Amino acid sequence: MSVKTSDSKQLLAQVDEAALGVADWEGSDVPAVRDDLRALRDIVEGTARGTGEEFFRSLVRRLASAIDVPYAVVAEFADVHTRVRTVAFWARDRIVDNMEYDLAATPCDAVARGGFVHHPTGVSENFPNATPLVGLGIDSYMGVPFLDGKGNVLGHLAVFDERPMPPEPRRLFIFRIFAARTTAELERLRAEKRLLESEGRYRDLYEEAPVGYLSVSGEGRILSTNHRATQMIGHSADEMNGRSIFDFFAHTAAAKGWAPSLRNRFLAGEEFSGLEVEMHREDGRPLWISLWMKPIRGDDGRVQASRAIWVDITDRVLAEADRARLQQQNLYLQDEIKATRNFEAIIGKSPALCAVLDDVRRVAPTDASVLITGETGTGKELIARAIHSTSKRADKPFIKVNCSALPTGLVESELFGHEKGAFTGAITKRIGRFELADGGTIFLDEIGEIPPEVQAKLLHVLQAHEFDRVGGHSPMRVDVRVIAATNRDLLKAVQEKAFREDLYYRLHVFPIHLPPLRDRAQDIPLLVHFLVNNFMVRIGKRIESVSERTMEQLLAYRWPGNIRELENVLERAVILETDSILEIEPGILSATGAVPPTKERPSLETVERDHISTVLHETNWVVDGPRGAAKILGLHPNTLRNRLKKLGIERASHRPR
Repeated sequence: MSVKTSDSKQLLAQVDEAALGVADWEGSDVPAVRDDLRALRDIVEGTARGTGEEFFRSLVRRLASAIDVPYAVVAEFADVHTRVRTVAFWARDRIVDNMEYDLAATPCDAVARGGFVHHPTGVSENFPNATPLVGLGIDSYMGVPFLDGKGNVLGHLAVFDERPMPPEPRRLFIFRIFAARTTAELERLRAEKRLLESEGRYRDLYEEAPVGYLSVSGEGRILSTNHRATQMIGHSADEMNGRSIFDFFAHTAAAKGWAPSLRNRFLAGEEFSGLEVEMHREDGRPLWISLWMKPIRGDDGRVQASRAIWVDITDRVLAEADRARLQQQNLYLQDEIKATRNFEAIIGKSPALCAVLDDVRRVAPTDASVLITGETGTGKELIARAIHSTSKRADKPFIKVNCSALPTGLVESELFGHEKGAFTGAITKRIGRFELADGGTIFLDEIGEIPPEVQAKLLHVLQAHEFDRVGGHSPMRVDVRVIAATNRDLLKAVQEKAFREDLYYRLHVFPIHLPPLRDRAQDIPLLVHFLVNNFMVRIGKRIESVSERTMEQLLAYRWPGNIRELENVLERAVILETDSILEIEPGILSATGAVPPTKERPSLETVERDHISTVLHETNWVVDGPRGAAKILGLHPNTLRNRLKKLGIERASHRPR
């Protein structure tokens, strides 16, 4: 528009300059020339501000008036070069509807081949098949082609009349001037059409691209988004445009850690290529993108805007996370296999044990929480595994957690996991035990040792079946059956406000109490033979039987450490045995506190205290390590330390290590 107006002004200036020159002429041609210049100026002024259809309509009206003919036409080729359509058609005193017609057998045919055509008279007689012209009774015709820069014909400009025209065409120079002017406008319109079509194609590509496209201001505010970007984030374009792009980053602790650095890098005009970023979806579902950003700089070098591309990589990231979880789960299970004791079955047929197994059979098919109670070493983990292996979750993970062995400050992280950057030292994201157990069973041994602040979060998992990682902001749904175990009196702990009452009753849905070994005396021979056979194979000894004296001693003992203590006694005896008949020497019995009972049997607490004291004396009061007292007694070091405090056992001048 501005270019065409400028050209019109230049042409008007030239017309005015020519008019001034004519003023100095003398002769009879001066009035005619002045008349021609006025006609030219009229056409120029009339078409100066118009474009497209407005320009063409103004042109044919004023051209017809200037040349003094009733008809003027601007036409362009239709779909083929043998047919044209009118763009503007002036007929006598008005613009009429456009029309299409074939070029063959019309005077326009020669014009369309690139030549100037002038028929002063005889058009209807010479072109009888030119139906439109014949129907109007046209006698004279003049036309010039529109040629582009390469000489290609685009269409033509024509005037015609029912009257004859002079043999020498009047005002031909005006005709040619505006033929060129019309050519320029046609080319502009065609270029504009191609541009619009191209823009349309690119806009379709932009909107329907499988990746997100965004335009971002130098301050980080979203200027425009395509359809895919809005789909990814779950907001409409109107909701996103004008907001900071950083508003849509994830609200996790990890994101809060790296987002400021990313913002500074962006404002500094740094280019990003394939940066993996966690985003925040409106519906809370996970979204990870590969971010590509390229700054657009002004002449002063400052960042004016940036182009951003989002590639959805959520499936890959989640698959990698699942793979990492499975790898971690596999490693955990391998460690569990290595740490599993040699109990491959629940051995015994005593009424007390049979009652426990009946309870296991009843509760296993359900998803009810189970609380297993009993003294240390009675086989609480074995019962938990039996419940899991006979449940509908048998093919899913069984994850064991010894709550007393977890460092106090990391209990929550171990159970529920943490995000990268959630606390000092959290350099990577950690998957917690509940997430590992999803779909299966989690066994919380020594549940009474869980700190009060973690008890609340555990209660929430049992109630809502969801939890937050430490440093996380999006709850994670889990389907986990909880089996807990303790050798403490949890009800007493509830009364003493050391354990939450609501958590206790959530865990106490189906209680199972394991009898101590002293109440299962008839199971001791079965256990002895089972364990001796296992140790014999592992150690490489051949034991054919157990002596009667040894069996009597084993039956007579109270077993404060229960089955775990029995296991330790028998393993040591098999190692020391040099014959095919197993004999437990008095040294082994005294080393473990396995002293035959007297008529006045000491209390269980006294026996336990003496037994632990003897082992500590032999290990020089070393608690931890492969040769420490905890290893010999089959206890966790923290559990042993708790027993020492409870029983009041302490070394005269040293604390146990």
